Amino acid sequence: MLFDKLNALAERVKTEPVSRRGFLLSTAATSAGLAIGYRPLAGLAATEPSKQGGDLAAYIAISEDNTVTIYSSQFDMGQGSYHGIATLVLEELGADWSQVKVEGASGNVTHYGNVMWGGGFQGSGGSTSMASSWDRYRKAGAAARMMLVEAAAQEWSVPASEITVSKGVIAHGASGKSSGFGTFAKAASNLTIPETIALKDRSEWTEIGNPALKRFDRVGKTKGEQDFTIDVKLPGMLTAVMIHPPKFGATVASFDADEAKALKGVTDVVAIDRGIAVVATDMWSALKGRDLVTVEWDESKAETRGSEQIMAEYHALATKKPTAIARTDGEPEAALASAAKVLEATYEFPYLAHAAMEPLNAAVHMNADGVLEIWGGHQMPDLYQQMAAKAAGLDPSKVRMHIMKTGGGFGRRATPDADVILEAVTIGKAIGWKAPVKVQWTRENDTRGGRYRPAYVHHLRAGIDTDGKLVAWDNHIVGQSIVAGGPFAGLIKDGVDVTSVEGSSTLPYAIPNLGVGLTTTDVGVPVLWWRSVGSTHTAYATEMFLDEVIAEIGADQVQFRLDLLQDHPRHAGVLKLAAEKADWGKPLPEGHHWGVAVHESFSSYVAELAEVSVEDGDVIVHRVVAAVDVGTPINPDVIRAQVEGGVGFGLGSVLQEELTLTDGAVDQGNYDTYLPLRIDRMPNVEVHIVPSTERPTGIGEPGVPPIGPAIGNAVFRATGQRVRTLPFDKGFKSA
Repeated sequence: MLFDKLNALAERVKTEPVSRRGFLLSTAATSAGLAIGYRPLAGLAATEPSKQGGDLAAYIAISEDNTVTIYSSQFDMGQGSYHGIATLVLEELGADWSQVKVEGASGNVTHYGNVMWGGGFQGSGGSTSMASSWDRYRKAGAAARMMLVEAAAQEWSVPASEITVSKGVIAHGASGKSSGFGTFAKAASNLTIPETIALKDRSEWTEIGNPALKRFDRVGKTKGEQDFTIDVKLPGMLTAVMIHPPKFGATVASFDADEAKALKGVTDVVAIDRGIAVVATDMWSALKGRDLVTVEWDESKAETRGSEQIMAEYHALATKKPTAIARTDGEPEAALASAAKVLEATYEFPYLAHAAMEPLNAAVHMNADGVLEIWGGHQMPDLYQQMAAKAAGLDPSKVRMHIMKTGGGFGRRATPDADVILEAVTIGKAIGWKAPVKVQWTRENDTRGGRYRPAYVHHLRAGIDTDGKLVAWDNHIVGQSIVAGGPFAGLIKDGVDVTSVEGSSTLPYAIPNLGVGLTTTDVGVPVLWWRSVGSTHTAYATEMFLDEVIAEIGADQVQFRLDLLQDHPRHAGVLKLAAEKADWGKPLPEGHHWGVAVHESFSSYVAELAEVSVEDGDVIVHRVVAAVDVGTPINPDVIRAQVEGGVGFGLGSVLQEELTLTDGAVDQGNYDTYLPLRIDRMPNVEVHIVPSTERPTGIGEPGVPPIGPAIGNAVFRATGQRVRTLPFDKGFKSA
C-alpha cells in the first residue's frame, strides 16, 4: 500500500504535538445532538454555526438516545482500524462500548486527510491509520467529554471539577445526580470548544493499551451480521459481471451478445473500456449470459510474454549495472574487489495475487436529484470520487461515497485507476442509469484481473575481510515500478521507485561499504502494492543473504545481527526480546532448527524466530516467536491478531503462492490453483509487544516481511540448502 516516503511528508507529526492552531475543533447542534468536528482556520471561527450543517459531525455525533457514532477517516478491511479509532475516542470521552458504532466517512479532506501522508488526501495504507488518528480522535473525544461535563455542571449548578464521566454515565457524587450523555448532548453543542483540550495522562488510561480489550465488532462479524459490499441490495438493483481481456493490454475488437440478450434475466450487454459487461436481474443470470457472449480481442498491444521468459530477462539484467542508484555508502565496488572472500547469490520472487476473501465489487445508483451514490471498499475515496465524477460527467460534489467494510484487501483496493469503481460507473452510465447496478467480480475475475505484487530478482554480493568482518554489500534489484505512470509517480526520484527498494535501501546494519541499485523493467502486467509492499521481497533477500554471510563466518544468528545494530536500538530491542522469549541458545527437539529475521517497515520493528523441521521434503513450521515495537500499543489484542495474521499471510506467500503467465495469460483462477496458506500449515505464533511511550505506528503490514527469511534460514540449518527461488514448494525442491 502506501509507504515511507509518504510518511516523510509529515515526519514532523511524529515528533511534535498537534496544537490547537493546527487542530481546531468545532461543534454543531444537529439532529444528532452534539457533533464534534475539525474546522480549518480559514473562514468561520470555531464557535460560529457551520455553513455546511452536518459536515461538522466529522468525528463524533452523540444522539439523545445515548448512541455515540464515530466517523472513521480510515478504511477497515479487517485490520481493526474502526476498533482502534473507537478506542482513542472512548478513552477520552468516557463512553461505554455498548453505546458505540463506527461508520466510514469521506468527502472532506480537511476532516479526513491522512496526516501521515501530509493531510492532502484521504486514504488508508502503509499501516498509518492509528498514527494518523492518534491526536485528532483523542482530542475530539476529550472535547466532547469536557463540553458534556460543562453542560451538566450548568444544569445541576455544581462545579464541573466535581463531575466524573465513566462508562457512559455523567455523575456528581456529592448530590447523587447522574445521567447519560444524551441528556446534555444538545446543550453541550451550544457551548464554546475549550481553549485548552486536556488529554488524560497515560497513568489514567483504561482503554488504550488494555490487553484484555477485545474488538467491539467481533460478535457481529462472527454472527454474519456485518454488511460488506457483496451484501448491498438496493430496490430494483441489477447485477453486472465482467468479461475481461485474457491478456493484459488487449481490447475488444468485436463481440456477439445475441444469445445472451435472449436469456431470461439478462437486461443489457455493453462494451466498456475494460471489457464486456453482462447485466442481469441476478448474479446467476448474469453468469449464464456471460458464457453465451463471444468476443474477438485485439491483442496487438497486449503483453504476450510468459512469466518464465520475463524472469529469464530479469536474471540477465541483474548481473549488469543497475540503471539507477538507491543508496551508496563508502566504496562498495572497491571493497568487494579487495575483500578476502566474496559471496554472491540471486533471489527470485514471483508475481503474487492479493487473493482476499471478498472479490472486488462496487454498486452505483443515480438519484433523481442528480447525485451519484457509490458503495464500495473505498480505500482512497478522494481519488475515486474525482475519477468517478469525471467518468459520469458530474461535479465531484455530486458524487457520494459510501465506505463499506471489506472482506480483506491487502493493498488491492487502493487502486490508482479505480478499476472496479469505474466499471460500475461506466456500466451505470451505459444503461442510462435506469436502475442501481452492482458489479461483482468472480474469483477468476479477481485472480486474473490484474494488479499483482511485482515479480523481482535480487542479485547480491557481500565481501568478507581476513578478520571475518562484513565489509561490503551490494544489492541490485530488478522489477517493475508500482507507481510509474500513475498519481503517485512523484515517489520516483532519480529513477528510483522507493516501493521497489524500501527495506534494502534502508538496511540498518553497520556495513561500511554498501550499495543498492535498481533496474526498473517495462512489462505489461499490471502491478500494485501488496501487504508490506517492497519489504515483501527486500526483507527476504537481505535477511537470507545476511544469513549466508553469518554461516560463512560461523557466527551466531542473533549476536551477529546485534553487533551490526548498535546504532539501531529499536531493531535490536525486538531481536533481543524475541530471542529471550524463544529461549535462544537452548536445545530444540531433534530435527528442529531456528531461523532468525528482523525487519522494519512503516516505522514498526518486528523480529521473528521460526522453529522449523523438514520432513520427507516438506517444510513444517512448528512455532513462531515474534517481538514487535509499534510505539505506544493502542490495542494489544489487535496487535497480536495482526502479527498472527501477518505470519499466516507471509507464510502462504513463501511456501506455495505463485502467479504465473503463459503467453501473457494468467494460469491461475481460483483457490484450487492459486494457493494461500491452508490451516494445517499454520504454526503456533507467540507475540510479544515492546513497552513504549513513542508515538504509535502501525501493525497491519509489518508482521509479514520477517516470516519468509526466518523460515528460509531455519531450512538451511535443517538441510544445508538455500531457497533462493520462491515459493518454497518450488524453490526448495529445485535448490
